[in-house]
Amino acid sequence: MLTALSIRDVVLIEALDLDFGAGLGVLTGETGAGKSILLDALGLVLGARGDSGLVRHGSAQAVVTASFDIPAADGPIAALLGDNGLSIEPGEPLMIRRLVKADGGSRAFVNDQPASAGLLRELGAMLVEIHGQHDDRGLLNPRGHRALLDAFARADAGAVSAAWREWRAAVARLEEARAAQAVAERDREWLAHAVAELTTLAPEAGEEERLAERRATMQRGERVAGELTAVADLLDGSDGALSRLRQAARILERAGEAHPALVDALAAIDRAIVEGAGAQDQVDVAADALAFDPAVLEADEARLFELRGVARKHRVQPDELPALSEELAQRLALVEGGEAGLAGLTRAADAAEARYVAAAKALSATRAEAAGRLDAGVAAELAPLKLDAARFRTTVAPLPREQWGADGSDRVEFEVSTNPGAPFAPLMKIASGGELSRFILAMKVALAEEGGARTLVFDEIDRGVGGAVASAIGDRLARLSTRNQVLVVTHSPQVAARGRRHYRIAKSSDGTVTRTGVTPLGPDERREEIARMLSGAEVTPEARAQAERLLAA
Repeated sequence: MLTALSIRDVVLIEALDLDFGAGLGVLTGETGAGKSILLDALGLVLGARGDSGLVRHGSAQAVVTASFDIPAADGPIAALLGDNGLSIEPGEPLMIRRLVKADGGSRAFVNDQPASAGLLRELGAMLVEIHGQHDDRGLLNPRGHRALLDAFARADAGAVSAAWREWRAAVARLEEARAAQAVAERDREWLAHAVAELTTLAPEAGEEERLAERRATMQRGERVAGELTAVADLLDGSDGALSRLRQAARILERAGEAHPALVDALAAIDRAIVEGAGAQDQVDVAADALAFDPAVLEADEARLFELRGVARKHRVQPDELPALSEELAQRLALVEGGEAGLAGLTRAADAAEARYVAAAKALSATRAEAAGRLDAGVAAELAPLKLDAARFRTTVAPLPREQWGADGSDRVEFEVSTNPGAPFAPLMKIASGGELSRFILAMKVALAEEGGARTLVFDEIDRGVGGAVASAIGDRLARLSTRNQVLVVTHSPQVAARGRRHYRIAKSSDGTVTRTGVTPLGPDERREEIARMLSGAEVTPEARAQAERLLAA
């Protein structure tokens, strides 16, 4: 609900602050007083084009600020704000401010945070509907008719939406599997050859490193084999160093008593024998470790060459060959068993489609039944609004399969025929300005304002009518205002008398500057304004009495 509107330097409005409330608010004034300026200012905060021509002459910029109470802090408006990085606390008003500069350009703010004009338009569509002679939104936009009919029917479109998402997900899985199957089928011969090759090769994790290390060890042994044999012969051969040391030790054992020095010499030779034997043992250990079989070395080198060659062919590291073998085997299995898998996914997609079609048909039936009730409801409102020759219908027609969606399989559009025998057509194409506003009012009343903005603005809906028709318009506006905030710009005293709040728009001039102002009226002022609307320039006692009767009624 619109709670306040502040305007600074917009055309003839220098400074204006208005408070609004629930129910029906009426705005009256003489022709040319500036009612359109007020609506233009409201349009700015709702995302209309920021024309620099709206800036008051001599001012640097025009500023319009609107305050709204929104129904819930977790509703669609709050969700839209959240999607745009904005937030609103429970109970906090929604403040929209728009600045338009005299030299061009504009800026917008939502709760003092910068916002785009596009966001203002989205918010505006949720907050306010302005219905005038050139309106092309709200009830006149066929894109919103389906949602309005669903709200009127209390239809559960959520089941259709859920079935649609399930169907599309099943189709996506099927298409993905088909694409994978097509790729795999194309590569089937190559896959079979590669899997056979890798299966025969049977690579193992870490195998290359183990083979490379063993080959390097055997290659080192091959290089030093002769040296190790020569060392062994020098140390422990029949004429080797250890054999001669042992011979010397036996001689010294026999001659050792001849001199103490010989005992020391024998001890030194014994130590040399022990050290030499230890050296011989280490040489033997090394020889064993470095021992190689030329056939084994040749086999290892061949295996390494084969592993590395296959790895290069598949552009992977040798250690990645086992994983590649498993992956290619799975792909080959997909090709060989793919038809069965595709058949299962096809059955799942067909079943999901059947569920969607059933839900969409049920929704279509609900829409068709509700369309009949809506048509009857609108028809009942037409005659009192001097549209008794007009006919209204809600068209519910099947969409082509390619246009089915989360909202169902129907096209919904409101159509009218304004004269007997005339064909039905979209409302905005065949109705005049006054008829258009009255058609919208009839539909709003019949729809009980389902699914629309909570603030409705009607611009001169009573143009060209009077008497009983104007009274009927006022009655229906009052009925609408029990559920919504309704603001109406009117020249009809019958409509003005039904308002809960009354604002007079007037233009004044001091000889050099012309200004437009808006004044909330009290009871006496209101009676005087309605009397003026009844009698014209000179307010007569009869006009005041008639105004009194209208207000009392």
